[in-house]
Amino acid sequence: MHDIVIHVLGVAGLLALVSFLPPLAARFQVPFTVLLAAVGVALGAVIQTFAGMPGAGPFHDFLNSLAELDISSEVLLHIFLPVLLFETALAVDVRRLFDDIAPILLMAVVAVFVCTFAVGYAVSLFTSLGLVSCLLLGAIVASTDPAAVIGIFRDLGAPRRLTTLVEGESLLNDAAAIALFTLLLGMLTRKADGGAMMAALEFLRDFAGGVIVGYICGRVVCMLVEPVRNQPMAEITLTVAQTYLAYVLAEHYVGASGVVAVVTSALVISSVGRTRISPTTWGALEHVWRQLGFWANSMIFLLTAILVPRLMAQAGLEEVGLVLVVTAAAFAARGLVLFGLLPLFSWAGLSQRVSHSYKAVMLWGGLRGAVSLTLALAVTENVRVPERVQGFIAVLVTGFVFVTLFINGATLRPLIHLLKLDRLSPVERAMRNRALALSMDNIRDRVSAVARTYEVDAAVTDVMLTRYADRLKAIDLERQKEAPLRDEDRVTIGLVILVNREEELYYAHFSEGVVSRAVMDMLAGRSGRLLDAVKTQGRNGYRAFEEPFIAFSVWMRGASWLQRRFGIHAPLARRLSMRFEVLVAVRTVLRELLAFTRDKLARLLGDDVAFELEGMLVGRLGIVEQALSAMKLQYPDYAMVLQGRYVGRAALRLEHADYRAMRAESIISQEVLSDLERELDVRRRALERLPQLDVRFDVAELIRRVPLFAGLPEERVSTIAALLRARLALPGETIVRRGERGDAMFFVASGAVEVLVPNLAEPVKLGTGDFFGEMALLTRQRRNADVRAMGYCQLLVLDAKDFRRLVQKDPNLRSHFQAVAEARRQQPAQPAPAVS
Repeated sequence: MHDIVIHVLGVAGLLALVSFLPPLAARFQVPFTVLLAAVGVALGAVIQTFAGMPGAGPFHDFLNSLAELDISSEVLLHIFLPVLLFETALAVDVRRLFDDIAPILLMAVVAVFVCTFAVGYAVSLFTSLGLVSCLLLGAIVASTDPAAVIGIFRDLGAPRRLTTLVEGESLLNDAAAIALFTLLLGMLTRKADGGAMMAALEFLRDFAGGVIVGYICGRVVCMLVEPVRNQPMAEITLTVAQTYLAYVLAEHYVGASGVVAVVTSALVISSVGRTRISPTTWGALEHVWRQLGFWANSMIFLLTAILVPRLMAQAGLEEVGLVLVVTAAAFAARGLVLFGLLPLFSWAGLSQRVSHSYKAVMLWGGLRGAVSLTLALAVTENVRVPERVQGFIAVLVTGFVFVTLFINGATLRPLIHLLKLDRLSPVERAMRNRALALSMDNIRDRVSAVARTYEVDAAVTDVMLTRYADRLKAIDLERQKEAPLRDEDRVTIGLVILVNREEELYYAHFSEGVVSRAVMDMLAGRSGRLLDAVKTQGRNGYRAFEEPFIAFSVWMRGASWLQRRFGIHAPLARRLSMRFEVLVAVRTVLRELLAFTRDKLARLLGDDVAFELEGMLVGRLGIVEQALSAMKLQYPDYAMVLQGRYVGRAALRLEHADYRAMRAESIISQEVLSDLERELDVRRRALERLPQLDVRFDVAELIRRVPLFAGLPEERVSTIAALLRARLALPGETIVRRGERGDAMFFVASGAVEVLVPNLAEPVKLGTGDFFGEMALLTRQRRNADVRAMGYCQLLVLDAKDFRRLVQKDPNLRSHFQAVAEARRQQPAQPAPAVS
């Protein structure tokens, strides 16, 4: 049989074998990685015994193919490891990762060095091999494998923070351990080193270089997906290609860590890619990468575990003793970092406190796996490493990995149960019961509706409804026994739910094509900061975030300054467009959250808490409405264009959905659908072009709009215009105060103001082209209202003294204003909110 056919048979057989292991692991409640390792060792023993013996048939050829399958560490490192690392990093919640970045970095970097030196020096006391060889062993065993641990955590419902700590540590310490391994292997094979300082600098260079390469690759991919947007196969393929490109570019062209580059690029795509990659593709991308990660992890474990019987064939009592030394040193080093250094971080305020039960699970859950086995295999294949060192590292690493898998991995589940980490806290249990009660109530109604639709007999329906009624009674009894939740806890829980729901709604509108990518990035970032404020300060944090949430950014102020100072309109147009879209999206979502609070949270947390939450939402909604109103007043024409653009985008989405529905119902063919979609793309691109912003104003026209100046000839209007001086009012600044003497009138050249007239329920809002305070030019009577800037306002001020001097010089102008003033005095009192 041809060699390629033999190899295909071996790989296909392993994949077929792997497909049966997950259900077996679930059936016997054994970590999948542990079962995978056990099967691999057993398969290796069978190959050692029966491969090469005479015979025929698929099974015999399968064993021979595995015996002849020459899978080198280069294959594992360059084909399987990048996929495994990228998949793990892609699944990480970057926001939660950065919430606990201090303890994660401590375990991922400091713990790697502590473990490397602890194992290296401990083993060097019991062997004649050099210190560098022993340190190389320490670096190999310093990398933890999260596969088994995370699987157990998810099965048992372990706390989310514990899962994040272990996941983040394992992800980053792979990069640190491999970078350190590469450094030490180079020192061992070169037979010389430049000292500790040179080694430290080389490590930092590799690590930093990998971060830079990975960040650039991740960002480039996020840009390149734009031309292939809404093409799932192309978008997913691009992420696969960049995984290997990042690894190869870093390793072979930059001379940095390829592992660090892959991890960094995955974190960038995880945090940024959700708004760059089309929403329909993102779910498929995650599914594809989970499948690729499953294959990579399984193949690395099986292919390395198959070699275990051959590697361990020469192991004796001395090697067994050294494995125990490695085990004791590695876990002692891990315990020192967890129980010695980590509390110092909490004491210094660098991280939240990690409980002793969490630290115990993290200590015992430091399992080793695919990465350690792959690195050990790389040492055995390096011809520049002495054979004695090869055998020494292969045996000790393999022994230590399987000790952690078969002892720690098999007993981790009972440990979590013993420490009660698989149980809900009183607050979580109370929320669980409330949610269950709400669910049971809804399901009963839906079951009744389904029964009526399918005309199910009443007797059958009554039996089913009785079961749900009994469950609801049991839940009510349990709720009566539990301690009542404090009001503060209920409010904080409600705010966390609201903020998470708010972000979900933003993504829903983004996936529907209504919210643009740039705005989605901004809203997601702000939602993250709002969630942090709620977690740390509760309701006070939420309230403090209300106004800054839609405040003018530094970029907005800079764009406004460029427009006022130099007449550069493009940056301000972009910022206004984004601001309008942000305000509309936030307003829409806040209204949806109000309905969500009344419908769901009131039943879950109580009417009193729902009432308080509604008050906070209404407060934010009022600020957003005010900002939108100010924008429409400041740029009325541009606001109309932006509103049309927003509605047009929603219309295109509905149109596209309708075309898809007609294709699904076979009303139109695929060719017709493709033609319609091409037309939609043309219209969408035209719609996305930013409209022109025209903020020019005609001073003469502003003056003519004032009744006081109506009918004046052109030369006199020009004379008055020459007296105007510019003034910039800041957001919230009081321009005119009630009760003060009037000494000027104001034209709103750009911006919006609100007139706070006594006895009026709502302030009167004036925008671009409006004016106020004109009676101050005729009489120095006191102001009858406050006038406050709603945003940045460019005002033109006509001083009463300058105006009177002009009138005194021009008898005709004086006669005109005396006639206007006399007419105003003879008019009956009007309720109009004119500002004197």
